Amino acid sequence: MYTSSITAQVTGIIIGVHYTEGQRVAKGDPLIDIDSRTYRAMLMEAEGALERDQNLLAQAQMDLARYQEAWAHNAIAKQILDDQEKLVHQDEGAVKNDEGTVQFNQVQVEYCHITAPIAGRVGLRLMDPGNVVQTAGTTTLVVITQLEPITVVFTIPEDSLGPVQDRLRAKAKLSVDAFDRTAQTKIASGQLLTLDNQIDTTTGTVKGRALFANTNDALFPNQFVNTRLLVNTLQGVTLVPSSAIQQNGQASFVYVIQDNVAHMRSVKVGVTNGGQTQVDGINPGDVLANSSFDKLQENIAVVISNKPPAAGTNGASTNGASGSSAP
Repeated sequence: MYTSSITAQVTGIIIGVHYTEGQRVAKGDPLIDIDSRTYRAMLMEAEGALERDQNLLAQAQMDLARYQEAWAHNAIAKQILDDQEKLVHQDEGAVKNDEGTVQFNQVQVEYCHITAPIAGRVGLRLMDPGNVVQTAGTTTLVVITQLEPITVVFTIPEDSLGPVQDRLRAKAKLSVDAFDRTAQTKIASGQLLTLDNQIDTTTGTVKGRALFANTNDALFPNQFVNTRLLVNTLQGVTLVPSSAIQQNGQASFVYVIQDNVAHMRSVKVGVTNGGQTQVDGINPGDVLANSSFDKLQENIAVVISNKPPAAGTNGASTNGASGSSAP
């Protein structure tokens, strides 16, 4: 979810490193201490200036109260009262300036004590006690990566964007499976969070982000994985092996075996997944030819065999269509 590369916000000497390499830290845990003596001295100086100006303001306010009373009895000129009012405003401005200086120095002192901004795992140690860090430096002091939860960014073809968006608009929770580099072993299961706001025109894809709990640390930051997004589940459809479907121009058809005779039957092809295809036009239990298509024709007699045909033979093997659910 997050990666935090921490750099120094103040200049000073590192006097303490409070984490070990690979340690799991919680938000707010101490990580690094930088010598803060210089900044504490500056803070004390600013606090002193603030205290002095606060007392000057208090004195000016007391004088203003006296002048207002005297003016009410026509004892002083109006100019004296006006001058004192402006003097009070000047002192108020000085106090505000001092307060800002104090707050700035307090922040500088806090920067000397670096804590974890997020919960996660600390990487290898990059700085040691005694090293000098610079305010304007780009040297990373420590890197924290969040592991639980973790997200996977993957791409979806733009042609498949419509069905995914339809499901997201319906508030459906779409599951995402992460597989290893060979796409054979499933590593973890998660849920689609959202899609990017534009299509990458160079690849014709849109990015998606999926969330994984990753409580067993099966996923690792920057790891390469293959993903499979389950968009919808079709109930009560008929599935056939994809290899049993033949093409005749734009039309799809299969060979149905009835009483040892092959019959061509047009089918409407739907979703294909895992070597199986959803079709309309045949019924569960129909026997389909699944090989030797170059020998098959309408109303040709066939011999059904449960064994795969040997190389060079003209036999046709068959498969039974079944009713099932197709992802």
